Amino acid sequence: MSACTPTRADSTPPKRDHRPQSPPPAPRRRFRIAGADVSASITVFLIALPLSLGIALATGAPLQAGLVAAAVGGIVVGRIGGSPLQVSGPAAGLTVVTAELIQRYGWRTTCAITVLAGFAQLGLGCLRVARGALAVSPAIVHGMLAGIGVTIAVAQLHIVLGGTPQSAVLDNLRGLPAQLADVRPASLAVSALTLALLLLWPRLPGRTGRLLRSVPAALVAVTGATGAAALAGVGLPEVELPSWRSHALAGLPEGPVLGLVAAVLTITLVCSVQSLLGAVAVDKLVAARTGPAAHVGRSDLDRELLGQGAANIVSGTLGGLPVAGVAVRSTANVNAGAVSRNSTILHGVLVVAAALLMVPVLEFIPLASLAALVMAIGIQMVSLHHIRTVTRHREVLVYVVTTLGVVFLNVLQGVALGIAVAVGVALHRLTRTRITHDEQEGVHHVHVRGQLTFLAVPRLSRILHRVPQGADTVVEMDGSFMDHAAYETLQDWQKTHTARGGTVRITSRRAGVRIAEPATFAALAANSGTDSSQDFTADTTPAVSTDADCRCRPWTAWRNHQCGRPQPAPSHGGHPEGTGRFPSSGHDLARGISAFQCHTAPLVRDELARLAREGQRPSHLFLTCSDSRLVTSMITSSGPGDLFVVRNVGNLVPPPGEESGDDSVAAAIEYAVDVLQVRSITVCGHSGCGAMQALLSSEPGGARTPLKRWLRHGRPSLERLAGDAADRPRLAGLEPADTVERLCLANVVQQLEHLRSHESVARALREGALQLHGMYFHVGEAQAYLLTGTDGSEVFDRVRAAELSV
Repeated sequence: MSACTPTRADSTPPKRDHRPQSPPPAPRRRFRIAGADVSASITVFLIALPLSLGIALATGAPLQAGLVAAAVGGIVVGRIGGSPLQVSGPAAGLTVVTAELIQRYGWRTTCAITVLAGFAQLGLGCLRVARGALAVSPAIVHGMLAGIGVTIAVAQLHIVLGGTPQSAVLDNLRGLPAQLADVRPASLAVSALTLALLLLWPRLPGRTGRLLRSVPAALVAVTGATGAAALAGVGLPEVELPSWRSHALAGLPEGPVLGLVAAVLTITLVCSVQSLLGAVAVDKLVAARTGPAAHVGRSDLDRELLGQGAANIVSGTLGGLPVAGVAVRSTANVNAGAVSRNSTILHGVLVVAAALLMVPVLEFIPLASLAALVMAIGIQMVSLHHIRTVTRHREVLVYVVTTLGVVFLNVLQGVALGIAVAVGVALHRLTRTRITHDEQEGVHHVHVRGQLTFLAVPRLSRILHRVPQGADTVVEMDGSFMDHAAYETLQDWQKTHTARGGTVRITSRRAGVRIAEPATFAALAANSGTDSSQDFTADTTPAVSTDADCRCRPWTAWRNHQCGRPQPAPSHGGHPEGTGRFPSSGHDLARGISAFQCHTAPLVRDELARLAREGQRPSHLFLTCSDSRLVTSMITSSGPGDLFVVRNVGNLVPPPGEESGDDSVAAAIEYAVDVLQVRSITVCGHSGCGAMQALLSSEPGGARTPLKRWLRHGRPSLERLAGDAADRPRLAGLEPADTVERLCLANVVQQLEHLRSHESVARALREGALQLHGMYFHVGEAQAYLLTGTDGSEVFDRVRAAELSV
């Protein structure tokens, strides 16, 4: 059956009284593993096996330690962790930290440090402070990972070239010229083959390539390089896995106390932050996933911290590397369709089996191949996307300082430097206030940009005293906070200026935000000497105090404004007072335009100016009904330049053809697909559609009005509704309320078929450059439903909605 699935995951969905309620099924006690979990666990295992060995190689730990950490991370964290689909194990982000600890304290003490870090994580989990880790600036986290990535890549480059890395980054950089002069061709060739397979395998074209890409690229790269090295007979160092009987376990920590404490804090910090941020990222991946899947709850971050702590205790005790959430494996787990924590646990079991049974096979792997694999991971940790993000948020300085601190000092000191710089940047932004003064058409404007604190009082006082006595003045605030000293200064100047015959208007450019200092700020504006009547004759002037005090949302309906603004009296002729050129029926429109100029325009002016320069580049064509209750930007949380919107009565898409076609809709579709090159098109219907009601009540014959001629494009939807009941679209788990709702749902599916018949759409679909989506919006419930499972057979699988993460 066709099924439209809600985009939210409320545990108690909205109910309708007429909808029959079925009793919940009896719980099954038999343990079962879903087929999706089995296939996902195999995929993750094939990725984890070479990566675990490579990370162990990069740290200088025994290679078995990587397998121990992978198995413990899968089984322990998978069983008791708070993020069901996150896969934990030895992470590249811990490589530099662990290598430094092994170099300084030895392997057995490093294992003891891992155990102590696990206990620290247990303590943090019991204190329920996991959410606090998310307060760390993303620029610091990304900078830390980038610094670790640079360190890994530089060190592994020596192995790729056939040499041996040093313990410090500077030593590795100084040794590169000598290493480049003494390259080992066989090692370089095996590493190049590994990197080539790693890069090209995910890009195999065609249907065959799609099937081959189901095998992880990391496994293909290492296997291919191992096979080539074996066939060529080159004598390269290979993986050596000593007997498990001689495997070194944790010992009592030895070393200076302060150094050990710092080491425990470093492991705790990196493991915790990486795991918690990874859990949040997995939630977002699950929320964005489409297709049938069992419900996966949101991550419990405190429980995840407890699980990570328990895993580090077990891994350290058994002689394994530190454990943390791993982004690569977690992403593969979600994309492979895992539906429960069973996939993570089973992947750990498979790692145990491989560690016990596949040792002879693993010992054929050249170390150069593993080094190339880890070097590629290190390079990927310096993400261009992260750099663009921190640049957009003006946090490049924090990112660069953290990265350089991690590279040239160590992880803990680098993160500490990043935090210090982030605090400094925040304080600088808080205290940086720009105050300017200009005159426009006889009115003096004082613009205050930033937070107004006592530090800015001297500048504020100096600028205010530049305003001539008796002048009309507008003080425009663009901030969310004003302390008492600034408030007193502004109030005293206002009283003095008005007493000498001047007028003062105090406005805020922040839509719906009042200055935080006193509750009497409204009184400050109210006493500014301005008239309370509204003048709409100049839409570009700042709004007076009555509009500045309006705190209604931009999408609040005109009739529902509760800001205390007097409503205009009905007028039967002429223009109402204060509207100038708008009649009574347009008073709401004029007031809305003025509110836009006052509150919204200053906030979007820069973005609209950019769009005016660069032109529109929407990624989505949104075709919906003209119904006034459908506010497309509100229900899609979109802004200027996001959607190319086409609206008509009934959200109809006339099929192409000289007799039945409609040039306006067809032209919009052609322009969106061929010129704007949108990547997706959505047809959105809604409940209570008047066009569908008219279509149901229409009778053959009669006057051929424009509305009836237009609605003829909806007749195929009526025919679909009259077809087999089993093939009718429906709401997932719910019965349509009435025949109108059934027709609204059928109409969405039918108009998608019409859309596919347009030449430009059909061509883009063949090329894989376009996706089509169906959507249904229930107005009374403010609930959106997405059409899922479209496969050409008009049978749609029900999918469980996932709650969107912010």
